[in-house]
Amino acid sequence: MAGDAGTAWVLRRVRPLGGEPVDVLLADGVVAAWRPAGSTGPDSDGLPPGTAFLDADGLILLPGLVDLHTHLREPGREDAETVESGTRAAALGGYTTVFAMANTNPVADTAGVVEQVWRLGLDAGHCDVRPVGAVTVGLAGQRLAELGAMATSAAGVRVFSDDGHCVSDALLMRRALEYVKAFDGVVAQHAEEPRLTVGAQMNEGVVAARLGLPGWPAVAEEAIIARDALLAGHVGSRLHVCHVSTAGSVEIIRWAKAKGWQVTAEVTPHHLLLTDDLVESYDPVFKVNPPLRTAEDVAALRAGLADGTIDCVATDHAPHALEDKETEWAAARPGMLGLQTALSVVMETMVIAGRLDWAGVAERMALAPARIGGLPSPAADAGSSIAVGAPATVTLLDPSPWRVVEADALASRSRNTPYAGRSLPGTIRATFLRGRPTVLDGKIV
Repeated sequence: MAGDAGTAWVLRRVRPLGGEPVDVLLADGVVAAWRPAGSTGPDSDGLPPGTAFLDADGLILLPGLVDLHTHLREPGREDAETVESGTRAAALGGYTTVFAMANTNPVADTAGVVEQVWRLGLDAGHCDVRPVGAVTVGLAGQRLAELGAMATSAAGVRVFSDDGHCVSDALLMRRALEYVKAFDGVVAQHAEEPRLTVGAQMNEGVVAARLGLPGWPAVAEEAIIARDALLAGHVGSRLHVCHVSTAGSVEIIRWAKAKGWQVTAEVTPHHLLLTDDLVESYDPVFKVNPPLRTAEDVAALRAGLADGTIDCVATDHAPHALEDKETEWAAARPGMLGLQTALSVVMETMVIAGRLDWAGVAERMALAPARIGGLPSPAADAGSSIAVGAPATVTLLDPSPWRVVEADALASRSRNTPYAGRSLPGTIRATFLRGRPTVLDGKIV
């Protein structure tokens, strides 16, 4: 039974954050009540007329997931993804809010473009879309974009990034940090010193040397993080580090936080699981920016996420059309799909491995990214808690089954998943956005 925005729902015998089973009533867009497990039926007192029931026995209830780093490609590359297809993938992955990166065509560097993306998200309706504004005009790194105009637009932009490009000019980065401080915005930096990565094709190291491919040194990332942390501390503004990928970066972020500076960071699912030895296949599906790193880096990233040095998981969902990915390695575009597999990868690398419990997953995949992105919380919007009175913006995960990832079965218009043919744990059974189901029984409503 699909129901509509006005239908109340009882989630029977659901396990909030993996705890003991309860019945949870969703009504009027909020979590209306928790009741003893199995006690709520069609004849129970206090239920709104037409209440629907969902058998959630064994399912884990989490707040709706929030992705700080999604590429929806619209406008400009609708052959790879659209807001419609990308947000379908998001909902199926348990996400209720995604932040859409600015590297579209035209670039999201004006109020007009960010409002267009925001309205496309409203029209699609599968999850909330929060546009990310470009830091510089055209992502060119020469002059600041209309940060204030985007912040005061209908889209209410609070995150700014030239992702895909580094704001490599230190003075320009300082000015951006100063500007966004006025409205509590955040600059999300793609940390890559461009002069150190010219021609780079994969992680610099033993595998690159063996394959004869130009290497991408860890220091190219680490040098920018160190510089920008110092700038953020000097200015007193908020810096967010995108897709952290090296052990050295984790140490620098830990140092910056110990200084009390407003520095946050994200890690992608693929950097938590995959390593650079996969490049030996020369399969361009494993080409990504920043590149896959070593097993030692992966271990440091997992430890950093567990201890809170890295604040959150962000997918860096980067769909590419067939001709941009299924080509020779050097010509292939970097990037991987991530929205429908992120929670499963985190479950495998962090939960099953004993590094995080489900409350920790909720913090790193919903609550922390909501705070960083400036979403209202906890009782107003996505990324909230699941207590009584909180928004009924939740996802239900079946932790039991392992599934083999099939690229053709994903909702994205693209097929560049690095997990095709791989078995991953957990399946999203339902997603609710302010009480309205967007996914039921693993399918878009």
